[in-house]
Amino acid sequence: MGAPLKALEVMGTIDEQRRLHLDEPLPIIGPSRVRVILMFEESDIDEREWLRAAVMNPAFAFLKEPEEDISTLADGKPFYDQR
Repeated sequence: MGAPLKALEVMGTIDEQRRLHLDEPLPIIGPSRVRVILMFEESDIDEREWLRAAVMNPAFAFLKEPEEDISTLADGKPFYDQR
């Protein structure tokens, strides 16, 4: 009987050619065999529709109130995605 299996959760994207691309390198020294189990949600709603639904949802209406507008363009530092 082999060694007990360990689990590691990572995020990734499946491209148009059905290949899996992980968001970051694995902390495992290879070469090594692994068992891959994918967990995903199937949805007919694209990202634009999700964003539109969030903007129109009355649960977030309080964010339009003046007292919630506490940030300015001078706050924080710009974020540049290095990918």
